[in-house]
Amino acid sequence: MKFFLDSAILPEIEFSFRTGICDGVTMNPSLVKKAVEELQAKGEKITLELYIRKILKAAKGSPVSIEVTALDAKGMVMQGKRIYKNFKAANKNLNIKIPVNPCFPGEKGKEFDGIIAIKELHKAKIPVNCTLIFTPEQALAAAKAGADFVSPFCGRIDDLLRKENGIQFGKEDYYPAKGLSKDGNVLEDNGIVSGVDLVKQTAEIFKTHGIKSRIIAASVRNARQARECAIAGADICTMPFGVLKEIASHRLTQEGMKKFTEDAPEEYKKMV
Repeated sequence: MKFFLDSAILPEIEFSFRTGICDGVTMNPSLVKKAVEELQAKGEKITLELYIRKILKAAKGSPVSIEVTALDAKGMVMQGKRIYKNFKAANKNLNIKIPVNPCFPGEKGKEFDGIIAIKELHKAKIPVNCTLIFTPEQALAAAKAGADFVSPFCGRIDDLLRKENGIQFGKEDYYPAKGLSKDGNVLEDNGIVSGVDLVKQTAEIFKTHGIKSRIIAASVRNARQARECAIAGADICTMPFGVLKEIASHRLTQEGMKKFTEDAPEEYKKMV
């Protein structure tokens, strides 16, 4: 499974690629806007476009997903083509993020605009990462339309199941892949018992039908969830910088380092 960094903070991106384990970047407009505004507040003369180009360069040709902001098929296709044209020279592995369904709560009539936009961009040979996926059937529809990547949101499914059942939690808290039980029943959202289960069911459908779209496990909250997404069949896991760092950590590793250092003979230290 590949590791993507879900961030728009340039030093985090640069460091992650230096580790040798980062394979790509996902970001959204709000993350980019926040990063740029923080730099501008410090007096740095930086524009949104220049900052995005810096991120694309830091990614060294690895996949980077940039999201559209339009809310209809025509607008998403127009923005997607413009983004791709403007930035593909900076990184030939650029992907356009398209929401699977751009409707707001209670809104109707545009349920398939995301799917239509994916189809049109696919025809134009522009790679697409379909985002905001919460069911395997949404992932399947996006793949059928031509999405190169589909991004099921693990953490948000876990949040939904806890919120709807009055369970208090912290954002980074672990949620069991097999689900939580309440009053003798496993909590579920239309047959999905956890974010990892969402990834697993999607991967099983894709394997059964020979679908080549790659699955990006998104909204990952901790290292254990990343591990379980790998077991569940995700091709990629995109995670915040804190989770990427957590992957390399364990208390026994730190204790072992302390003991090995203390036990190392001075003669050996001088020799090496």
